[in-house]
Amino acid sequence: MADATLHRTDGTLHSADETPQRTAAALLVLAALFAAWAGWSWYAAAHDDARAYSRARDDILEAGRQGVQNLNTLDYRSLGPGLKTWQDSTTGDLHRQITQGRPAFEEQVAKARTITSARILDAAVAELDERSGKARMLVAVEITVTPPDGDPATRQSRLVGELTRTSGGWKLSTLGQASAEGA
Repeated sequence: MADATLHRTDGTLHSADETPQRTAAALLVLAALFAAWAGWSWYAAAHDDARAYSRARDDILEAGRQGVQNLNTLDYRSLGPGLKTWQDSTTGDLHRQITQGRPAFEEQVAKARTITSARILDAAVAELDERSGKARMLVAVEITVTPPDGDPATRQSRLVGELTRTSGGWKLSTLGQASAEGA
């Protein structure tokens, strides 16, 4: 029968059966360290300010693109729902302008019998102040106006929009032509 004791050069005695136990203990410690590191990394990523800022910027971009498209799309045959969409896309002074001027505007569009549609070509958030709930974006849009008689006319515009955070999400508070200098 062989001796189950191993002799080390440092003079200590260890059993040959302890090697698998030491390996298992080392692997357990490594697994625990990895789990701690992974948990910390996940928590840091989930609570990262840059990620929240990026998410807000994406929300603004989506709301702004949709708002600009909404405000440049209108069909004289369905003015009520179209102008309701305009109102739902806006806040502040822009919303007041649309609401106050609505009866006269409805009359003009019904008389002209035009259909206007918009397609967003490109858009970017230029400024974002999350604390004040304000953002500014630039939008390139293609607008097609179809008169009752004649061919549709298409033009491209560069617009600057300001958005304000509301309880219903981000909405356009101003919208106008971008200046020739690039806004």
